[in-house]
Amino acid sequence: MYFKKIIIYIFFFLQCNIPGSKMVTSAKAAVPTVTDQAAAMQLGQCAKNLATCLAELRTAAQKAHEACGPLEIDSALSAVQTLKSELQDAKMATLEGQLKPLPGESLEKCAQDLGSTSKAVGSSMAQLLTCAAQGNEHYTGVAARETAQALRTLAQAARGVAASTVEPQAAAAMLDSACHVMEGSAMLIHEAHQALVCPGDAESQQRLAQVAKAVSHSLNNCVNCLPGQKDVDMALRSIGEASKKLLVENVRPTVINPNFFQLPPSELNHSAGDVVQSTRGSSSQLAVASGKFSQDFDEFLDAGIEMAGHTQSKDDQIQVVGNLKNISMASSKLLLAAKSLSVDPGAANAKNLLAAAARAVTESINQLITLCTQQAPGQKECDNALRELEAVRGMLDNPNEPVSDLSYFDCIESVMENSKVLGESMAGISQHCKTGNVPAFGDCVGVASKALCGLTEAAGQASYLVGVSDPNSQSGHQGLVDPIQFARANQAIQMACQNLVDPASSPSQVLSAATIVAKHTSALCNACRLASSKTANPVARRHFVQSAKEVANTTANLVKTIKALDGDFSDENRERCRVATTPLIEAVDNLSTFASNPEFASIPAQISHEGSAAQEPILRSARSMLDSSTHLLETARSLILNPKDPPTWSILAGHSRTVSDSIKSLITSIRDKAPGQRECDQSIDSINKSIRDIEQVSLAAVGQSLPRRDDISLEALQEQLTSTVQEIGHLIDPISTAARGEAAQLGHKVTQLASYFEPVIVASVGLASKHADHQQQMNILDQTKTLFESALQMLYAAKEAGGNPKATHTHDAIAEAAQLMKEAVDDIMVTLNEAASEGGMVGGMVESIAESIGRMDEGTPPEPDGTFVDYQTTMVKFSKAIAITAQEMMTKSVTCPEELGGLASQVMVDYSQLAQQGRLAAATAEPEEVGSQIKTRVQELGHGCIYLVQKAGALQMSPTDSFTKRELIEYARAVTEKVSMVLSALQAGNKGTQACITAASSVSGIIADLDTTIMFASAGTLNAENEESFADHRENILKTAKALVEDTKLLVSGAASSQDKLAQAAQSSAKTITQLTDVVKLGAASMGSEDPETQVVLINAVRDVAKALAELISATKCAAGKAADDPSMYQLKSAAKVMVTNVTSLLKTVKAVEDEATRGTRALEATIECIKQELTVFQSKDVPEKSTTPEEFIRMTKGITVATAKAVAAGNSAQQEDVISTANLSRKAISDMLTTCKQAAYHPEVGKDVRNKALLYGIECTTGYIDLLEHVLLVLQKPTAEQKQQLAVLSKKVAGSVTELIQTAEAMKGSEWVDPEDPTVIAETELLGAAASIEAAAKKLEQLKPRTKPKQADESLDFEEQILEAAKSIAAATSALVKSASAAQRELVAQGKVGSIPANAVDDGQWSQGLISAARMVAAATSNLCEAANASVQGHASEEKLISSAKQVAASTAQLLVACKVKADQDSEAMRRLQAAGNAVKRASDNLVKAAQKAAFDKAEDDSVVVKTKFVGGIAQIIAAQEEMLRKERELEEARKKLAHIRQQQYKFLPSELREDQS
Repeated sequence: MYFKKIIIYIFFFLQCNIPGSKMVTSAKAAVPTVTDQAAAMQLGQCAKNLATCLAELRTAAQKAHEACGPLEIDSALSAVQTLKSELQDAKMATLEGQLKPLPGESLEKCAQDLGSTSKAVGSSMAQLLTCAAQGNEHYTGVAARETAQALRTLAQAARGVAASTVEPQAAAAMLDSACHVMEGSAMLIHEAHQALVCPGDAESQQRLAQVAKAVSHSLNNCVNCLPGQKDVDMALRSIGEASKKLLVENVRPTVINPNFFQLPPSELNHSAGDVVQSTRGSSSQLAVASGKFSQDFDEFLDAGIEMAGHTQSKDDQIQVVGNLKNISMASSKLLLAAKSLSVDPGAANAKNLLAAAARAVTESINQLITLCTQQAPGQKECDNALRELEAVRGMLDNPNEPVSDLSYFDCIESVMENSKVLGESMAGISQHCKTGNVPAFGDCVGVASKALCGLTEAAGQASYLVGVSDPNSQSGHQGLVDPIQFARANQAIQMACQNLVDPASSPSQVLSAATIVAKHTSALCNACRLASSKTANPVARRHFVQSAKEVANTTANLVKTIKALDGDFSDENRERCRVATTPLIEAVDNLSTFASNPEFASIPAQISHEGSAAQEPILRSARSMLDSSTHLLETARSLILNPKDPPTWSILAGHSRTVSDSIKSLITSIRDKAPGQRECDQSIDSINKSIRDIEQVSLAAVGQSLPRRDDISLEALQEQLTSTVQEIGHLIDPISTAARGEAAQLGHKVTQLASYFEPVIVASVGLASKHADHQQQMNILDQTKTLFESALQMLYAAKEAGGNPKATHTHDAIAEAAQLMKEAVDDIMVTLNEAASEGGMVGGMVESIAESIGRMDEGTPPEPDGTFVDYQTTMVKFSKAIAITAQEMMTKSVTCPEELGGLASQVMVDYSQLAQQGRLAAATAEPEEVGSQIKTRVQELGHGCIYLVQKAGALQMSPTDSFTKRELIEYARAVTEKVSMVLSALQAGNKGTQACITAASSVSGIIADLDTTIMFASAGTLNAENEESFADHRENILKTAKALVEDTKLLVSGAASSQDKLAQAAQSSAKTITQLTDVVKLGAASMGSEDPETQVVLINAVRDVAKALAELISATKCAAGKAADDPSMYQLKSAAKVMVTNVTSLLKTVKAVEDEATRGTRALEATIECIKQELTVFQSKDVPEKSTTPEEFIRMTKGITVATAKAVAAGNSAQQEDVISTANLSRKAISDMLTTCKQAAYHPEVGKDVRNKALLYGIECTTGYIDLLEHVLLVLQKPTAEQKQQLAVLSKKVAGSVTELIQTAEAMKGSEWVDPEDPTVIAETELLGAAASIEAAAKKLEQLKPRTKPKQADESLDFEEQILEAAKSIAAATSALVKSASAAQRELVAQGKVGSIPANAVDDGQWSQGLISAARMVAAATSNLCEAANASVQGHASEEKLISSAKQVAASTAQLLVACKVKADQDSEAMRRLQAAGNAVKRASDNLVKAAQKAAFDKAEDDSVVVKTKFVGGIAQIIAAQEEMLRKERELEEARKKLAHIRQQQYKFLPSELREDQS
């Protein structure tokens, strides 16, 4: 019993979960619009708390659901049996006259509840059957629970109907039928449980299907017991019995009175209208109307049969009988639609289906009358048209539902097109009346009737869209499937199938019916495909797929019989066709029943009073059009009989004018009520006002007159602005979508956006007023203004598009505006998050994480763009990032708590990405249990992240709280553990791909380690630890390499096998490559550091293998589970070939490394192969992860030039050592060039043409260099003079390619390109760097304060402040000096005294070196001065050190001035500024020296000496003083010698200009 209560609570939560999430969303959207600050804050906080609690409860409920899942079916069965007992008790009370209705119950309400619930019961049972058939225990339990809930509602409704029924027998019948439903449902649930125990058992499945049919029959009987339903059923039976008269083969010919046939059609048409009207009233009205309709149908059918017997031709008789059958079928559908609507008035599109059925009755009557009657000229055409207009008039009576699938702009086009057709046909009616052309008159009347019907349909749909688009109306939401589409398709397919099997159908009618069937079945299959891709319910997904297959297969079978029938219209073929239609109709019926599940249904729109008022002008014009058109047709009907009657012509003209005026009014009304236009205009006015307001506030902020807001805290303002900006960000995509093609939604979204403008201004202005920093104020206000301006651009684009999908010229503007708006939102959010994290406010972060957790459970995930492997790889990256951040938070909690806010923000961002990828990974994971496990683990990690972020905020508030620190460390460890659980869940999904990811990471580390080893080898420091030779390692290397080849084969085959085998292959290959690199490194070390080039060759060979293995593992991961013809399989094969090639190259290198005659050749061959592989990677379409500058690109091309020269020299010398050196250098030079070339080419600022040129020249340069190396290889093999001469030709080709590369790099930079090797550029760079370092030192001085010392009576306290101020002055002056020197240097370049690319590189280079060294000396001296000042005021250095540092600044300043004066114009503005800056440095240095000397002098004066009075003590004191004096003199002499030596050494490296000046 206890477990059953748990199950009930779980049911309750799972039922209330979605409404709770919607409540949170609605509350957050409403918070910014609440004007009461206290209420807004409370509402926002409550929404956050509810979101967090829902997330925690969701996780807990899922765990409980996993534990108690098998009990769901038992609980549902127990609930259904209880319902049966309750109904039996109610029946006993009925028989005793004691059953009374409960408060609020009425007969009509309970009848409607029972009718609507019956559909839910049928749908949930269909899902129960599907789940049980698939053997899915989890979703079978869910379906059983939903069935039990629907049956509970059904039982309550049945009891209410029985209690409200006056007749005891009817009440008892209702309860009996409900009991039968409960009994059958209990049996169904029991059989479903048995089917789960024995999955795949055919007998069990058969019993399940039989029980389901019995329950469906009981359910229909229950519905038929409702008041009014029996009368409708009687009418249906009456029509069916009467229609049997049409089955006789020969109709007896009789003589009839033609006038007898005039009354029944009009009566039947009128009765059909009464049936439609009665569905809006009581059940008694429907009973009367259906009885009257069946009576009129009998009379009409008798008249039609008499007419058929009167026809002389057999073919005509068959046509009449066929039309009578169509009328019978249409009449039955009308009554069925009326019955369905009366049972469930809220059913989607039920009213429109009823109206369509009534129109079908009218059209069938018109067809029969047209065939059978011989009236006066033009009369029957007018009568048919009048009946059609009467039938479509009902469309204007129900504008709360869509009439068709037309969009608003389609409606406008339809009105324009039909109004044109109507105008032409009206003119034709008038013209043909004058000429007496009756056939043409009839045609014009028919065309006018169709045009008027089209106008009415468009007007009804337009009025619906206008009403729905009103901001006060509640817009509907699209469900998983469109039940209207399924209902229409079902009806169309049934009618087409009936036409197929009708013996009277002509070949053209059969072909038309086949086309209709194919069209609608194709639409249903597509709808099933989309639904299966959108739903997160795997059972529903499979059911949709299976239903689509059944519909497609039955359609294919039907098409075969139709083809046979088209070839031979025999009775046998027609019977086969009839048999083939039965499974198709059954499959479509089953699909429609399953699609009617409330879980999949759309939420209909609710039109407000304001929306209804907006509809009225359109409806009024349409009704006026129909009324005047009816009068016009009636007048034309009499005028065609008597065209010479002038008063009638006058009346016709008046009606014609009225029709024209009505259509003009209709067009105007539709255009004036264009959805969203009025709202866009209002929002544009509102946002313009907001922009003006924010500009006024910005002016006040600039004038320092922005009043501070003290009625609310800074935290509350940040919270308000954050929530409001987030809601604006959520509206960007919906507005874009609505503007592109959903006109009915545009007004809603735009109005919602406009409601946030005022809250944003209030919050941003208040937040700016709270900041004392003027820059922060302007930053907030500027970002707010940018957001408003981007929103204004978005509104203009949306208004122009208007929701018209055909206005494609506006879509680019909408996309651009949306992107700008998103960037503006992101900028504000970054600013707010930074401020929040700095202050320890983590509420927004917690809310964001909770939203991400909740989003994992949203029903319909987005369409996956990748495979599970793609999402798995991304999730691993973000999971590890969260773990690293958690570890860092543990460290910072002790060392630097103020940095925890930024780390918490990073956790939030990483988890948001992880949750997004986790949702997609769960949807694509196989089997389903793995997806559920991934989802659960990610949600658990989210809760851990919430606790961690909360503790980080608490610790920022109180950094010294040791208890909070301890809790944060515990939560960080918990997060790390939960990350490992996420990784294990991902690994369970795809062990093989996870192993590939791990192996790829290991191999990447191995490659980095080999790069380091190459550096040691190149430096000559790679030595063996003991005495051993390469021969000791050769066999081990060869054996390990062969083992790696075997692992490679397993890895390639593992891509097409199971995940376990793939995991084993990946782990084995990673282990083997580790062993191989270890033994190769030992072998290279054993060769000794005397031959570093050979060591590098060997290590490069194994590095190539490791790199190829990394590519192979990546290709294997992508190809895992793919088809043999998938492109990723071809990439895998290519990577495997490269791997084998590189292993073979390693083996050859190992064998040749000890052979001095061939190892150079082998190294060159390996290098050529490596460069070719690098070129292949370069030519791929992959965009590099980072970009580089053109200067760096140019610098890398210099290596090609050096390598080319070495290659030519090696070819000429033919020495193996030169060849090895060339091979190693070439490999690095080409690799670096290709890498930087691609990175520079894909720089964001580089144009497409320049990029293509750079890539082309990179390829040309590489291929040219490969040709050069191959020719060197040829020279080594056949060293002839002609071959050596060819080396120069090839080297020139490479040099030409390098030149083109450099020119392309210059083009990347534009007109501002510089040569990074230019001494002048280096000089300016160093000057600017020196200035930057000086400014940094000055800032450091700004932060210094004198140390705090105890006050003494005889001590001066202000000299340290003087020292600091003087040091600050020197730092500022030297900064200005270096900047002035840079300006002077640029002036020399501009004057031509120093070239930007110097003609005399030696001369200008020497000058530049002098300038550079002088600037560096100034920067270094200033830095030393700041350190000395710092140490001095802190008591760690003497005043003498400070004085020495100041003098060094003065000396280096003099050197900088000399270096700048060498080539400068002494009267130039730059030189005057330079001289002034130098004087400022000298004055500041002198001031500092004076302050320091004064401090030292004062200290010397203040230091008193205590003279000992005793003789011995006095002698000892004198000796000690003399000893100290002699030691100081000796130290002084040594210091002088040391200074002189240093100056002599520095003098050797000074440029000539400085030497001469100092001499």
